[in-house]
Amino acid sequence: MAGGALPKNVFWQVFGAVDIGTTAHMEGVILSQTSIALKTGASVNGRLLAQTAVTLDAATVKQP
Repeated sequence: MAGGALPKNVFWQVFGAVDIGTTAHMEGVILSQTSIALKTGASVNGRLLAQTAVTLDAATVKQP
């Protein structure tokens, strides 16, 4: 992240389902109206907040 930005201060607001693809990396806090799915090998440095479900498939979530 550039300019001294921190993952805990970056918010992604989504009005549908979120899929983080295989081996992808994501920074920040995801707020989803429905569900969040992390595919095999995906990683997140942040938080995952969904109204229905958060699904992890051999994925890693690190709290900033």
